[in-house]
Amino acid sequence: MSTFNKWEHLILKGEFAERKKILSGLTAEQVNAKPASGMHSIYEELWHTERWQHIVIDNDTELDKKWQIDPDEIFPKTPATQEEWDSLVRDFLKGLDKMMEFASDPERLIEKDGQGVSAEDNIYSLIVHNTYHLAKIAAIRQMINAWLPKEQNKKNKI
Repeated sequence: MSTFNKWEHLILKGEFAERKKILSGLTAEQVNAKPASGMHSIYEELWHTERWQHIVIDNDTELDKKWQIDPDEIFPKTPATQEEWDSLVRDFLKGLDKMMEFASDPERLIEKDGQGVSAEDNIYSLIVHNTYHLAKIAAIRQMINAWLPKEQNKKNKI
């Protein structure tokens, strides 16, 4: 019997489809599609999510400052090639692995940032942020008829 791991549940697999499954099997055409006016593409959603994850996990204060100064920079300006998409997915998943590593160290979780916020609270905030954007990606996939095949849905309890 496996032991429940709250971080694995929150970061990788719990409550909805496994994160890597949400991002699997997509073409460049699909990830660049915008099914309705004013919507971001799947690529834009994940690009933004991966960049924010990088800011939080790697403490990239320079990128954070850049985004604070120019909010127009929080989404990419050009469509992705298949190679760019595949690389972005790999980077995002590596970031999830870093989150898991970070969250598994109780001493790191109690560290406070410059504003007095604990690392654990920052991880929870990042989980919420990721969940929000991954839900948008799932909805876009449904809108463009590119949701996971039924076999994967059953396997992932969707």
